[in-house]
Amino acid sequence: MNLYPLGKFLVSALYYPLYRVKVIGKENFPKEGGVLLCTNHIDNLDPPIVGMTCPRTVRFMAKEELFKMPLLKSILPRVQAYPVKRGMSDREAFRKTLKILKGGEVVGLFPEGTRSKTGELTKGLAGAGFFALKGDCVVMPCAIIGPYKPFKSLKVVYGKPMDISEFRERRASAEEVTEAIMSEIGKLIKEYK
Repeated sequence: MNLYPLGKFLVSALYYPLYRVKVIGKENFPKEGGVLLCTNHIDNLDPPIVGMTCPRTVRFMAKEELFKMPLLKSILPRVQAYPVKRGMSDREAFRKTLKILKGGEVVGLFPEGTRSKTGELTKGLAGAGFFALKGDCVVMPCAIIGPYKPFKSLKVVYGKPMDISEFRERRASAEEVTEAIMSEIGKLIKEYK
């Protein structure tokens, strides 16, 4: 049973007023086709915040350990999340991600791989560039600008879709594409902070 719509409603009802969430650039989000949604990672609440502000359903790749926790293991698949083994090449998760993107859906990814301890943008991992190159999709840079403090303003900024075709044509490396994605996220943070 798909709990995504219910989850989105409940999270929105709680977090919009609590964190005074302001969404910028929502109109930039493609209405159809595969989208790799790449966001900075500052808090454990980032996935629900992105999920509630995004105009389309987001399939999040989440660390495998979460799927072993009693409550989460039954909820996560029902809110469209799927597991990935961290720190190693997880071929099954890679194949699933490419299949989702090529099927015209949205995959949510935190290129940094883990939360930033300082809140500053850190280096992205090559996986984001790999999916951008192989996924037959556009890349949406997104910035979450905190802090997560009750009744302080939290911004979620959607940039313009990135066209990766030029990188594909010249066979750019996954690392180079990730750097370009992180640069776009960094620009959004700088502009809207």
